Amino acid sequence: MCGIVGAIAQRPVTEILLEGLRRLEYRGYDSAGVALLDADNLIQRTRALGRVIALEEKLQQQSTQGTVGISHTRWATHGEPAERNAHPHMSSDRVAVVHNGIIENYEALREQLIAKGYEFKSETDTEVIAHLIDANLATESSLFDAVKATLKHLRGAYALGVISPLEPDTLIAVREGSPLIIGMGLGEHFIGSDVQAMLPVTNRFIYLENGDLVKLSRYEIEIFDAQGNAVERPIIESKACSLDSDLGEFRHYMHKEIHEQPQAVQKTLEGRLGRDRINQCIEGEHVLETLEQVKEVHIIACGTSYHAGLTARYWLESMTDLPCSVEVASEYRYRRQPKRDGVLFVTISQSGETADTLAALEKAKENNALATLTICNVPESSLIRESDFSLLTVAGAEIGVASTKAFTTQLVCLQLLIGMLAQAHGDKLQVVENIVSNLKKLPILVERAIEQEKEIEQLAEHFVEKNHALFLGRGDQYPIAMEGALKLKELSYIHAEAYPAGELKHGPLALVDSEMPIIAVAPNTHLIEKLKSNLEEVRSRGGVLYIFADKNAGIEAKDNLHIIEMDEVPEILAPIVYTIPLQLLSYHVAVFKGTDVDKPRNLAKSVTVE
Repeated sequence: MCGIVGAIAQRPVTEILLEGLRRLEYRGYDSAGVALLDADNLIQRTRALGRVIALEEKLQQQSTQGTVGISHTRWATHGEPAERNAHPHMSSDRVAVVHNGIIENYEALREQLIAKGYEFKSETDTEVIAHLIDANLATESSLFDAVKATLKHLRGAYALGVISPLEPDTLIAVREGSPLIIGMGLGEHFIGSDVQAMLPVTNRFIYLENGDLVKLSRYEIEIFDAQGNAVERPIIESKACSLDSDLGEFRHYMHKEIHEQPQAVQKTLEGRLGRDRINQCIEGEHVLETLEQVKEVHIIACGTSYHAGLTARYWLESMTDLPCSVEVASEYRYRRQPKRDGVLFVTISQSGETADTLAALEKAKENNALATLTICNVPESSLIRESDFSLLTVAGAEIGVASTKAFTTQLVCLQLLIGMLAQAHGDKLQVVENIVSNLKKLPILVERAIEQEKEIEQLAEHFVEKNHALFLGRGDQYPIAMEGALKLKELSYIHAEAYPAGELKHGPLALVDSEMPIIAVAPNTHLIEKLKSNLEEVRSRGGVLYIFADKNAGIEAKDNLHIIEMDEVPEILAPIVYTIPLQLLSYHVAVFKGTDVDKPRNLAKSVTVE
């Protein structure tokens, strides 16, 4: 989940590296660092605890410049957040390394290196790599060969950038399991974990594949695959847009992104809805013929995207009669499953770089899935490139770590997918018409939900002094309750759990007292009477209820029962619309508590390690 930026150029690269790191802070913000080769071909390293701004302030006090450099923003996996653990890591002043990933056998390698006389100054797995390269420089003829020899000893997932004063006109890059991209310029080349890091200087990129080892100079790029063969990778002219970092009237990116959801939904639907059909909106070859052969759907995701998948299961099974399973990627990839015919394997990821989801995709291919499809917000991501089909959300860049508009547009895309499956199977055209007519109403319904912000902001004050919260829902609102609980805990650090309301009496009811706020999502659906009975169980035991419900749900405000009245919405759209007030609630609770809304502690936007 760390971010790498490197450059070899004819001009000073410090500002290029810093701007790249600013754009990668969503990947981690425990510490940051830069290593440059100066005019005397010596490594000049600067590191700082905390955000990139702290590193920038340190560099402003120095005059060091260089035309070759590597940089890094860190999310701690091995070793606490501290300057000594910040990248780049060095060995003998001859090697500097930046690394994203995890070296699984670093402890054994560390012991071997200590026995050879190497001293470790950090607790990281990365320092092992620097010392191994230094040791191999004694026997290998070049930095490239020393790195190549080092890779034979590493077990795990990693992306590397390496420089050395012994070869001041060389930058080495490696990809094995963690994303790394080459940026191409005129008389200059770059490496980065994400195209966003390099968009200010180029829009021409090479996406490295697993096992690739690269030697870069100012005018040449040499790529070798895992077998040591010289290879050429395609050059892609990126259509990605540079991040819109203008907050405008908003204090936080998350708040801005909540308010952008009507437009994000509209853009995701644009051109995809016909009069009573869904237009072909899935990228790939032989889409319709493949969808006709689907017998079941497996959905794999992590975090918020997992909640989108859980919601889709309710929709898909009720609308298409196709069986659907949903699983967390980090569990799926290690579980033995029987091979089945006709499986459409669907991955969901905002970034398209989630390590566990990518690994699950590889396993699905090994299990001979009929086809793989990804729902993603980044058009040139690893998941897009490695899946048979893709269905893009058009949410625009999402900067806040807590996902908002990416989640709602994922739900929209899942409804589009369900409609495409229903069309392909031919006997569910009424389902398709229902999806189409309701999705056309969605942007204005999302806008109306946002208009309730003032009332929700006042409600948020009730939660500031609370230590725990319980979220309840039934049917397709249960995953939305899960999403609400996740948002509250990650933004405000209030412990929050979500349960199906029918499970209260099987344990959670023991937690209910006057200090435990209970939030329920209660649209007027076929399960409303069941939910009302569950809520009475809470109220009779002194629980304080906060219920999001429309006026036709038949729930009235009473002592310790607060109603936030929602517009009546079609049942199929309720999970999407009811997500909005839960996002706003979590946001305003966090603001009242003074937490860092856009960059919650210990979290990162793109989880690129296991």
